[in-house]
Amino acid sequence: MADRTALEDEDVDIGGKADRAVVRDALGVGVAVGLSGFAFGVTSAGSGLTLLQTCALSLLVFTGASQFALVGALAAGGGPFTAAAGALFLGVRNAFYGLRLSQLLALPRAVRPFAAQWVIDETAAVALAQPTRRAARLGFVVTGLTLYILWNLTTLLGALGAEAIGDTDAWGLDAAGPAVFLALLAPMLKSGTERAVAGLAVLLGLGLLPVLPAGVPVLLAALAAPAVLWADGRRRGRGDAR
Repeated sequence: MADRTALEDEDVDIGGKADRAVVRDALGVGVAVGLSGFAFGVTSAGSGLTLLQTCALSLLVFTGASQFALVGALAAGGGPFTAAAGALFLGVRNAFYGLRLSQLLALPRAVRPFAAQWVIDETAAVALAQPTRRAARLGFVVTGLTLYILWNLTTLLGALGAEAIGDTDAWGLDAAGPAVFLALLAPMLKSGTERAVAGLAVLLGLGLLPVLPAGVPVLLAALAAPAVLWADGRRRGRGDAR
């Protein structure tokens, strides 16, 4: 009897340590990325959006890449529909995350619409890295809650700060959004194929920028992915043929 109690206590201790590790990692991701909402607030306010519009984007859209793409296109003179199309295109990836996470988390049906708001790169990465469903749920919730609160709070602070300092271009803060976006993207480019897609997308986006309306180069840069995958498939096919 004593041995069984000791084993149960050991299992609880191991489970507690595992939970603490998940929470620690989730908080680290949530805090690190959440603070970059300040850069979005500054960029959005500098692009001409009001404080209410800026905060509404973070509250309702809540996907950094799409938000930066939207305000960047508007700042460059693009129309609202073109800017929104580019942002929507970037946000499509979250739907694929949702398909995978719906199976992994297996949340109650009533909770899923609320959880969908938190399906982004960071929550998906933390959840998918966990070995069990319990750990995946814990990582998803802690990352999502931390990031949502911090991202919206720092968005508000950034927008208020931008209004206080006036012209953000004079301070060089117009570069804050792209810099943060690149900092978030760089660690995700692990394979040669991913780096090739990113490189070609940059070349397409920058190369087409002088000749096409603002926002359109972002949409066309998405062609980098199928182009690189097609070239990679042909290269592998020739290798197999030999």
